[in-house]
Amino acid sequence: MALERIGLPLARRIALAAQGFGAKRPNAPGQVHLRRTLDRLHLFQIDSVNVLARAHYLPAYSRLGGYDRVELDRIAWGPQRGQRRLFEYWAHEASLLPFHLYPLLRWRMAQADRGAAGWSRMRLYATERRTEAMAVLERIRSEGPLAASDFEAHKGHSGWWEWSDTKRTLEWLFWAGHITTAARRGSFERVYDLTERVIPEAVLAQPTPADAEAHRALIEHAATAHGIATGSDLRDYFRLSPAQAGPAIEALAEEGVLIAVDVPGWRQAWLHRDARRPRRVEAQALLSPFDPLVWTRARTERLFGFRYRIEIYVPAEKRQHGYYVLPFLLGDQLVARVDLKADRQARRLIVQSIHLEPNAPDHTHVALQAELQSMAGWLALN
Repeated sequence: MALERIGLPLARRIALAAQGFGAKRPNAPGQVHLRRTLDRLHLFQIDSVNVLARAHYLPAYSRLGGYDRVELDRIAWGPQRGQRRLFEYWAHEASLLPFHLYPLLRWRMAQADRGAAGWSRMRLYATERRTEAMAVLERIRSEGPLAASDFEAHKGHSGWWEWSDTKRTLEWLFWAGHITTAARRGSFERVYDLTERVIPEAVLAQPTPADAEAHRALIEHAATAHGIATGSDLRDYFRLSPAQAGPAIEALAEEGVLIAVDVPGWRQAWLHRDARRPRRVEAQALLSPFDPLVWTRARTERLFGFRYRIEIYVPAEKRQHGYYVLPFLLGDQLVARVDLKADRQARRLIVQSIHLEPNAPDHTHVALQAELQSMAGWLALN
């Protein structure tokens, strides 16, 4: 039987609707709206760059408008009992995730604990240097929550990637599930504590699914977040390997959860059975480089004809579009690139540059100006 053919414009609209774009933004977005956005996306990626705003704040803003960031802080790291709804772990990358995903990621923690997963520099702590790592764990157990900077051996090390042995030890313990993030300090430094002192007992008590069952559930979550996707898109959402994702996709296809469809130019496309097919999508949003709509650059190019690369690590003189460039979504197209910076001391939102795409409609500047004013207000900037 021939596959249903879905043209690229409809595929774009399906993807945008699945990601929460096209609906009218609420007048006063609150925690209920924030949780609905998380239910749709399943995670907020974390990144160290703070030139505009921390990456985990931006996807909700792109979909909801000016929500109170304190609400996200509360459900992510809320100090009061019962406030927290999220935990930190490696998903797409370092991410904030809802508690219901915790059991689905235990297989990754178990792999890290065995030394079968993770960066090569950290695998040593699962084997030859495990005794040292357990000593760090015992110190946290006895002293309470600690950051890397609380350890004398870490002094003198700074920066996101300038990791000391202590930091690598802590990150292996984190990856292996022995500790998790209890809080974040003012500089956004992780403060680690024993997992059982952070994650609610009811979550920890949930049964651990078989690896294949967990992979299947993660692929289904990825499919609901995408609406329509290739196999590589589905794998990438939670960073699964082909060997892990392949059987999961096959099982979901057999159950009718995923439907094989034909999208011109795509090798193999999968449509989630519950995906909406809107006739129009009227969206207007600035997107973080770490937004799930655009974080897979090959998918962004396939869907929008928009070649996007983050240029943070490119020397200034070689950058094409700027340091921290946000794509601008208008209607169902990416129509511009905007390099933004928050000057917090002067309380100004600085627009370093704007580059329009060839398909940008005549009203792009007007729409973009409105979005920039909205973002400035949300960030308490002028």
